[in-house]
Amino acid sequence: MLRFGAHCYLFTERWSDDQLGLLDRAGGLGLCLWEIAVGDDVSFDAALTRERARGLGLTLVVSPGGLWPESCDLSAPDASDRRRGLAWHEAQVDLAADLGAIAYTGALYGHPGVIRRAAPPSTEYGWIAEGLHALAAYGADRGVEIVLEPMSHFRTHLINTPGQLLALITMAGHGNLRALLDTYHVVTEIRDYAAAIETLGHHLWGLHACESDRGVPGGGLVPWDDVARGLRSIGFEGYVVLETYNSSLGVPPGSWARTRGMFHDPCPDGAAFVRQALGFLKGKLGAEEVM
Repeated sequence: MLRFGAHCYLFTERWSDDQLGLLDRAGGLGLCLWEIAVGDDVSFDAALTRERARGLGLTLVVSPGGLWPESCDLSAPDASDRRRGLAWHEAQVDLAADLGAIAYTGALYGHPGVIRRAAPPSTEYGWIAEGLHALAAYGADRGVEIVLEPMSHFRTHLINTPGQLLALITMAGHGNLRALLDTYHVVTEIRDYAAAIETLGHHLWGLHACESDRGVPGGGLVPWDDVARGLRSIGFEGYVVLETYNSSLGVPPGSWARTRGMFHDPCPDGAAFVRQALGFLKGKLGAEEVM
């Protein structure tokens, strides 16, 4: 049974206590999961969000979409930066636990936007794996899964493909590490979506679902028939989370999306995006398999 959710960025540029009504809206749209972007510039009462979500039957996950200092990086050459990175991620796991969230997700193996255009040292993946093992153990103690996401080579030099991610998860060697495949990020990295999904197999926790232009799924370059075939092949019963940036927010309208590197108009209306996406994905992935 597939379970559908949405990232808060479809509706708001920053989660806060005055955004709690969006949880009711998500439930009304038929979603069962809500992803909250956290960071040093995001402040809210975890108990208020936890109780509102619980009352609506919404599952919560968190990811580091807010302010994340570049000195906090599990992939950094400097060991002190790696220690700061682990401590920073552990703080987000603590927040996830306070929220009752089931997972902490993202490109946690490095820092998105940091791209080293040189041959990596032979020890780089070793120290990343060490940090991820420690983070996974910390998450397990707090009841929070650690879910890693490949990103395109425009965002990271570390993990661009499902095969690279599987190798890193294997190297880290902890059962509390899972995988998330973002249909937008991997469109520049792979040619066979079904094979990519099959590569991750039982490690696959979920999908971030949007089109190749970060717009509503369908009509772009993502081969959704292959996605469906891959999910069926592994008997996938995880989460499909709609993700993009609302392109009408800010003063003037649209200015916030531009700060996130989006210079077109992929999502002028979050609710319309969700309704259209669910209509397409439920039909494409098989109505009998979704809720």
